[in-house]
Amino acid sequence: MAAALFRRRLAAADATTAPDGTLETVAIGSAGLLPSGVAPPAEVVTVMAERGIDLGAHYSRQISPELVAVADAVVCMGRRHAREVVLIDPGAWSKAFTLKELVRRGDAVGPRHEGETLADWLARLHDGRARAELVGQSAADDVDDPLGGPLDAYRATADELAGLVDHVAARLWPVRATRRRR
Repeated sequence: MAAALFRRRLAAADATTAPDGTLETVAIGSAGLLPSGVAPPAEVVTVMAERGIDLGAHYSRQISPELVAVADAVVCMGRRHAREVVLIDPGAWSKAFTLKELVRRGDAVGPRHEGETLADWLARLHDGRARAELVGQSAADDVDDPLGGPLDAYRATADELAGLVDHVAARLWPVRATRRRR
């Protein structure tokens, strides 16, 4: 759901322009802990269809060292996922964040500056992090997984994800976000 919402957000905001006006290539993929080839739950397809996004042809892709290596950033729904990414590739620690952590740390360091690369912005976010933050069960940095719950739980998660995605996109592409509001 998060990847699909992020793709739509970027398309709507024409967010492929960096803060300094240069064009960026933005590719968003989706991978997780499930084995590859698993269809999303019917509730996910329904909730996303209500938002005008068709996930009927989507199938899971399992995270792998190769996927992590080529990613500029790895955005996880929970600390468990971030732990798995860092176990797969210890060097990914500086680019693997939960979505809520991106929002929280993005608020603390501010939006990308003119001329600042994604890698540099992520380095600012990463500064001061401790691996121990990936341990524990607090929901502070985890998005609730509605799996097995009622349709309204999926809707609530989609609403939360949409807000978080919008927040992160506004930090990554502040010029475009500002122009859009006018």
